[in-house]
Amino acid sequence: MLSPNRLEASPGIAVAPGRAECGAFPRTAGAAPRLCLPLVLLLLALTPRADSSWWYIGALGARVICDNIPGLVNKQRQLCQRYPDIMQSVGEGAKEWIRECQHQFRHHRWNCSTLDRDHTVFGRVMLRSSREAAFVYAISSAGVVYAITRACSQGDLKVCSCDPLKRGRSKDERGEFDWGGCSDNINYGIRFAKAFVDAKEKKVKDARALMNLHNNRCGRMAVKRFLKLECKCHGVSGSCTLRTCWLAMSDFRKTGDYLRKKYNGAIQVTMNQDGTGFTVANKNFRKPTKTDLVYFENSPDYCVMDKSAGSLGTAGRVCSKVSRGTDGCEVMCCGRGYDTTRVTRVTKCECKFHWCCAVRCKECEDTVDVHTCKAPKRAEWLDQT
Repeated sequence: MLSPNRLEASPGIAVAPGRAECGAFPRTAGAAPRLCLPLVLLLLALTPRADSSWWYIGALGARVICDNIPGLVNKQRQLCQRYPDIMQSVGEGAKEWIRECQHQFRHHRWNCSTLDRDHTVFGRVMLRSSREAAFVYAISSAGVVYAITRACSQGDLKVCSCDPLKRGRSKDERGEFDWGGCSDNINYGIRFAKAFVDAKEKKVKDARALMNLHNNRCGRMAVKRFLKLECKCHGVSGSCTLRTCWLAMSDFRKTGDYLRKKYNGAIQVTMNQDGTGFTVANKNFRKPTKTDLVYFENSPDYCVMDKSAGSLGTAGRVCSKVSRGTDGCEVMCCGRGYDTTRVTRVTKCECKFHWCCAVRCKECEDTVDVHTCKAPKRAEWLDQT
């Protein structure tokens, strides 16, 4: 039976209180290592941890050194060493897609929060094969495509430039045009993203790897979905008798919005009997297509801090008193209630343009009520941790 969860060895071993530690064994020559080894191996086998990930490249910035990036498999490390300039773009792309993830979920209990100086970036929340994991894998893959394609068009990379296939004449619903300018070379971005991002999943033959590969592909195709034809008109008085056109990516926000909708409509699946694909968990729902996000496990409610699930809880989160949506205090605070604090904010106001060329504003004070979710009762919090 293929398991949707991936359990790996823990980097640290905690000894339970009252148990004998390795140092408690008699210190005859070589005795301690031999006696400790079975215990260590047993704990390593049973202790799960979240994977280190290439996502951490975004935290390294200009200091990307392939041998120092945790969590890379051999193929990813080889690509990193061979194409260091592309890795710089991947790092910038990682920052961009994480910001987009946090924008899309800014009003939700799970807000795509990251952990500082943590090689897993998102912590244990990614161990669960949930909707959130599906979205993160999709948007991270999309972010790599977007960053590499943009770097190609801007001339930042030696191995690629504008799309070489967009030459000569073509036509659309408005008629014929000449290819010109610099069409975004998205096919190169997709090929590299597939080789780099999918490498880790292809080394593991389990259900979670198949889920990740599916969602990675959804992310790559989402960027291509929003390619747009941009044209420049030529002719007398801009009559557009001749057009020069090129293909350009849309703003990454469109990809984020699209994948956010796919998150809402994500389909819960199980593995089929031969382990090569998915079947729907609920037969009343339609089968997933190549553009649907898929997941195996239901999400936690993210209401309280739960270390085992990677949930940070919503205590202290700002909420809206009047909203009935996910950002409303009733939903965000999980029925625990909220605290209200009156704060004074200083903002720019009554701005006027002065010739030439300055904008002058006054500073205005505005007093507003800020609502924040109450923490759970102590006993309830202890139950989860």
